[in-house]
Amino acid sequence: MTGLASRVAEIKADYEFCFGCGRRNPIGLNIDGFARTADGLTARFTPRADYRGYEDVLHGGIVATALDEMLGWTAILLEDVMVVTARLELRYSHPAPVGERYRLSGELRERRGKRLLLGGECQTEAGTVVASATGLFLVSDELTAPTAPQG
Repeated sequence: MTGLASRVAEIKADYEFCFGCGRRNPIGLNIDGFARTADGLTARFTPRADYRGYEDVLHGGIVATALDEMLGWTAILLEDVMVVTARLELRYSHPAPVGERYRLSGELRERRGKRLLLGGECQTEAGTVVASATGLFLVSDELTAPTAPQG
């Protein structure tokens, strides 16, 4: 297990029923597969068919939740802080088909004390951006990281 994967597992152990990432939440998004990039962080999720809004399109609220969760994890893994969402702005750019696997990305754009400006995208595996988000997050707790994860 890489340093990043073990850090994620350590944190997830305290949040097993989280709707966004919890392993024991039977209806959750189960966001996982976190990886570092040059600009930030990525993760993946495959939504359930019952998350549809109309026809075969994923409900926009699920896309928003996935992006909110991704930005929260970006703060956790890049800044070693737990955060709460103060503001989340979304831009939907393409319908999100049910049955797709999605790549989420997050990046820290600015930090001023306990205020973090984060941004991210949700895109299909083929690279179609279905939504982007910018959010203001407030630090609720400083974490103690064993070492900065590299993997």
